[in-house]
Amino acid sequence: MFIASLYNLKGGVGKTASCVNFAYMAAKDGYRTLVWDLDPQGAASYYYKANAATKSSVKKIIEHSLSLREAIIPTPYEGLDIIPADISARKLDILLEGQHGTKKHFKNLLKDVSSSYDFVFIDCPPGFSNVADNIFIASDAVLMPVIPTTLSVRTYEQVKNYFEDKDIDLGKLMCFFTMVDVRKNMHNDTMQQLYKDRRFFEHYIPNLSDIEKMGVRNAPLEVFAPSSFAATCYRALWEDIKEGVLE
Repeated sequence: MFIASLYNLKGGVGKTASCVNFAYMAAKDGYRTLVWDLDPQGAASYYYKANAATKSSVKKIIEHSLSLREAIIPTPYEGLDIIPADISARKLDILLEGQHGTKKHFKNLLKDVSSSYDFVFIDCPPGFSNVADNIFIASDAVLMPVIPTTLSVRTYEQVKNYFEDKDIDLGKLMCFFTMVDVRKNMHNDTMQQLYKDRRFFEHYIPNLSDIEKMGVRNAPLEVFAPSSFAATCYRALWEDIKEGVLE
């Protein structure tokens, strides 16, 4: 089972849209796929039209009164399941502190489903926290979307430094560009500079309206706009990621 988390220190960078599309494409490729929505906003759950079957399920999972397996529900798509977010996810840090502040809580919880799935995608809340530390340790890859602008690049550097300070394997950090506008010299120059860091996948996601329509359609791009340029870009990036994580 390969665990990939979609993470950024800040919101609004295309994290959830990427998580939803990658997970759908993984399932379409025949991989048994699970999404764990840990973002209190529950946007990934919304895209998949999924609601938690049990009230305060996140709290119950952390406190071991509900197993991870019991919280899983199917999505409308074959081979793709989800653990939906609920409002109790907003207190995740406090809940984890109640478990003696261990950094391996998520890693241990995910062992419960290790024989059932090939891929687990975690949609992460933004920020540095005990939650983030748990996710980083549990993950085989931390997929980080980066907008090629000054503040986003600064965030990328902060995340790299955080990994180093916390002695987290920097090899897990795998980045890709999102919301790219190739008409802007800043975007082009920033991308060319960061490609030298050898931590970014070659293909990127442009700033396209079809991606915004995912919220209207409540579906991955491949479902309602498979021939769109946005879907083509996500497919190309997904191939890059598969090559990078499964090599």
